[in-house]
Amino acid sequence: MNTEPAPKWRRLEPDERREQIYTCAARLFGERPYSAVSTSDIAAAAGVARGLINHYFGTKRELYLEIVRRALTVPRLAIEILPEGPLELRADVAIDWFLDMVRSQEKTWLAAIAPEGIGRDPEVDRILEQADRESADRVLEAVGLSRDSEHGEELNAAVRAFAGMVKAAGREWLVRDALSRDQVHTLLSKSLVTLIGEVFPLIQGEPSAE
Repeated sequence: MNTEPAPKWRRLEPDERREQIYTCAARLFGERPYSAVSTSDIAAAAGVARGLINHYFGTKRELYLEIVRRALTVPRLAIEILPEGPLELRADVAIDWFLDMVRSQEKTWLAAIAPEGIGRDPEVDRILEQADRESADRVLEAVGLSRDSEHGEELNAAVRAFAGMVKAAGREWLVRDALSRDQVHTLLSKSLVTLIGEVFPLIQGEPSAE
């Protein structure tokens, strides 16, 4: 007869519980249309009372917007892992990290780049623009620049334009299967090197790196 005591469930800290809810919601929204996911579904998947979703995130729409914002914002970690070395190497590592991230949360990322399920309005547009601007800031940071520097706003806008191609390339790879991962990697890494090495200096009124 087994006399070992039954395992005790560990009580999650608030931040851990919040992340658990977020993770389950992101998975559900990636698998189903926005309208087909209820807060009850999310609560059941996370094993929590529905009131905790409201406590941590507010409404279902607010939770979804948080998922969109986080899925489309490049974290500071992506900059911290970049190696020392030439621009080509750093771009190669950055794009490799990005494609790994996209593949690991494919459905969520695809839903985030086109969140038609909740309708487009000023708040949705603000979330999407903020995510793009913050992600562009990470790119500028990686090359020792910032939005506060001279021509910084223009450089940020140029990176946001590049981000439009990134999203389109992601769809060609993940949705249409028209490009392989290696082809997308080559397209994005070469384009990023050109953007930083040749386009940035021209925006700044300097000779390009070439």
